[in-house]
Amino acid sequence: MRILVVGAGGVGDALAKIAARRTFFEAMVVSDYDLARAQRTVAAVTDRVDAPSAARFSAAHIDASDADAVAALATEHQITHVMNAVEPAFVPTVFAGALAAGADYLDMAMSLSSPHPERPYAQTGVMLGEAQFAADSIWRDQGRLALVGMGVEPGLSDIFARYACDELFDSVEELGTRDGANLVVRDDDGNEIFAPSFSIWTTIEECLNPPVIWEKDRGWFTTPPFSEPEVFEFPDGIGPVECVNVEHEEVLLMPRWLDARRVTFKYGLGAEFIGVLRTLHTLGLDSTAAITVRSPAGPVEVAPRDVVAAALPDPATIGPRMTGKTCAGTWVTGTRDGRPREVYLYHVSDNEWTMREYGTQCVVWQTALGPVVALELLAAGTWSGAGVLGPEAFGAQPFLELMARSESDGGYGQAWGLRDSWAAPTDA
Repeated sequence: MRILVVGAGGVGDALAKIAARRTFFEAMVVSDYDLARAQRTVAAVTDRVDAPSAARFSAAHIDASDADAVAALATEHQITHVMNAVEPAFVPTVFAGALAAGADYLDMAMSLSSPHPERPYAQTGVMLGEAQFAADSIWRDQGRLALVGMGVEPGLSDIFARYACDELFDSVEELGTRDGANLVVRDDDGNEIFAPSFSIWTTIEECLNPPVIWEKDRGWFTTPPFSEPEVFEFPDGIGPVECVNVEHEEVLLMPRWLDARRVTFKYGLGAEFIGVLRTLHTLGLDSTAAITVRSPAGPVEVAPRDVVAAALPDPATIGPRMTGKTCAGTWVTGTRDGRPREVYLYHVSDNEWTMREYGTQCVVWQTALGPVVALELLAAGTWSGAGVLGPEAFGAQPFLELMARSESDGGYGQAWGLRDSWAAPTDA
């Protein structure tokens, strides 16, 4: 297996560092529009592993907005798998470039949506991933696999959903992804500051677009942003966090392969974060349309959202200033043996541990873990397929077993949890 990682930001950097400890691939090319950033990732890998392992890594320049450039770089390095780790705005070109190069493709976020022009908070317009699923037959005809939404959310959350449907329930009422954290970022003086732990560009896209819900008798429909607030109790000391509906790929993926009456995604944003997002929207600073602004060099065209992203700390750099944990998981309700059951399957990532072990903050590290495990299962032939497929299309048990198995025994050493309200009856 020869892997091209497109994007050496926080997640791409973490992905390379996780993969460096594994032996399932022959080569990994880390690419970025900023070559120096890709080179920093390769240098960090070189510092952490032995010489033969480090020799598999190289850095390259890439323009992710150019499908021909993606295809050319993939062809030059005889790439078998293109791993998309850039913002979802670049999904169409990276997706097309991988196919043109005859490579398989993975991403962690899918092609972007656009709201319904007349009823944005009731009906869907163009949905997340719709453009990619439209190309399913082309990928199948060429015998190539596009594994989409294979990060942590979407990704691991979808694996949890598949496991619950296969192993824990006879019938499922709701598949609900629930994400929460107790992360705090501080400045040099110890004051808490506003510094999102993930790409603010992507966060704005997810949180201000109309959230999508799926119900068996209605199909997909939308609601206003931040709808249906609920307090969810997260494990491992994180505690109660208010969660709200957010547009996310799980709701578009799970119903394609899994049988449930309802599918939702709720994100623990907190009042401050929601307030910031509302303000950005009110001021038009969430817009991706370029506007003309003054500069010392004269008028320049710039998108307000890009300015916001440039003004905030880079999520890849805030790890040393951050404390706490983040939790990704899937809450499932339904019945087993005729009795009600409610479970929460989850994985917790501790920033202190990820910084110590990988030099990477916990949110991007957790996002990068899933695609590396998936690539290893593909390399082994444990997972295989053709067409545009989500994580739910594959067996969950091999993924969860490999993820949880100790590193000394060839696994990743990442235990996952199960909070269960149901206990099997005992014999009298």
